[in-house]
Amino acid sequence: MFFKKNTAEFWLIAGLGNPEKKYEHTRHNIGFAVADRLAEKFGCDFNKHKFRADYGECTIAGKRVLLVKPQTYMNLSGEALAPLVAFYKIPPERMLVIFDDISLDVGNLRLRRKGSHGGHNGMRNIAEQLGTDNIPRLKMGVGNKPRPDTDLKDWVLGKFLKDEEKKLNEGLDKAVAAVEETLTNGIDSAMNKYNS
Repeated sequence: MFFKKNTAEFWLIAGLGNPEKKYEHTRHNIGFAVADRLAEKFGCDFNKHKFRADYGECTIAGKRVLLVKPQTYMNLSGEALAPLVAFYKIPPERMLVIFDDISLDVGNLRLRRKGSHGGHNGMRNIAEQLGTDNIPRLKMGVGNKPRPDTDLKDWVLGKFLKDEEKKLNEGLDKAVAAVEETLTNGIDSAMNKYNS
């Protein structure tokens, strides 16, 4: 079933990442990992390919959801999301963008109703393309670089360490629960329950 435009309960949830296979399971692709976990739980297939995005439709907490993985590079995520938002007429307050945050420990979450991009170039591009930073977001901790001289790009494009896997999996489950709570009772309730 293809959802009608202008549906009051229609949400867009986007997990950010980089599309090439070499970036799979890296810290920067944690948004894709959350999207995949949501897709697995709620039976959402990424079977549509349009506007430089892979996406599918499903129901989460009784809400109709467009679950999206932009297929641009991370820094151009807005170029995939802006056309989808316009096509489906989804207001920014019914979006949830999921991305990595090095200031949070692995698996910790921070939901925000709106705010600056905080130096995250994917979120920066989305705000620029949509002309607003009033976009709900879920930041998932991927841990900070171990030493000051570690190259940040190498760190976020690196894979998680073996001893981080338990926290990572717990964080992914918590992120799915936080999305459900956001759609069920609102982002303020989710913030109270899940912000670290």
